[in-house]
Amino acid sequence: MGQSVQQPRGRTKVRPLSPSEGGGWVRVLSIVALAAIWELAIWAFEPNHLPHLSKVAEAFWELATTPGPWSCHRDTNLFWEIISQSGLGCNLGFTLFRAGAGFFSAMIIGSVIGILLGRFRSLDRFFDGWIVLGLNLPALVVGILCYVWFGLSEFALILALAINKVPLVAVMVREGAASIQPELIHVAKAFRLSWFQTLRKVYLPQLYPYFMASARAGLALIWKIVLVLEFIGQSQGVGFQFQIFFSNFEIEKVLAYTFSFIAVVMLIETFIMRPMDRKATRWRM
Repeated sequence: MGQSVQQPRGRTKVRPLSPSEGGGWVRVLSIVALAAIWELAIWAFEPNHLPHLSKVAEAFWELATTPGPWSCHRDTNLFWEIISQSGLGCNLGFTLFRAGAGFFSAMIIGSVIGILLGRFRSLDRFFDGWIVLGLNLPALVVGILCYVWFGLSEFALILALAINKVPLVAVMVREGAASIQPELIHVAKAFRLSWFQTLRKVYLPQLYPYFMASARAGLALIWKIVLVLEFIGQSQGVGFQFQIFFSNFEIEKVLAYTFSFIAVVMLIETFIMRPMDRKATRWRM
């Protein structure tokens, strides 16, 4: 008689951790190691314009507790009242508003253009040269032209940010739209889905990885551009403060603003971008 083979019961499928899970202590240790290397470099080489982290912390506290030369919008909420009375808080607020307006404008416009170029080959061939030109046009040139044409205004800065980011978003989304399987489009037509239903049920799920890739790349790009444009043409914002500190050789204040700005970007990445990514890709787990 053959011996029966028992199948294992209750076997649990082990899912490997994603790069964004279980790495908190590693990141903390990495930051501590970077701070140690910083202090070691100061002790070993004694550079002229590399301050100790304690000096940077003192500069941060001074900037955070000192009001700016102009008043921001006041609010009855205690938190926003404190932020509005801080020069650092006001400047970060100005910069974040400009970067956010340019980011969302470019994402919407670039996504629409990318979907159209990906689905209609004639449009793609006609506008391909325009996209290549936009990708290679220096951001500083776009900013200067917008300032010359529209003045040193918020609109000119946000327009320059959007123009610089739209080609990047359009290229990435175009590749995703071009790779959508034609069978899915035929199924949508067979079930007589409206254009909105086709967009929501066919296009958007397939294009999500391309949206996230363009958002992350654009987020990293737009922070750099907004600082340059504020440096050359604005009277508020982090970039404008860099201009003042650079003129006075106040490197510790430059670094205090830099670390504050990086901290805000990392918070956006940790608490907004990554949760959205995990929620939208949960079906893959």
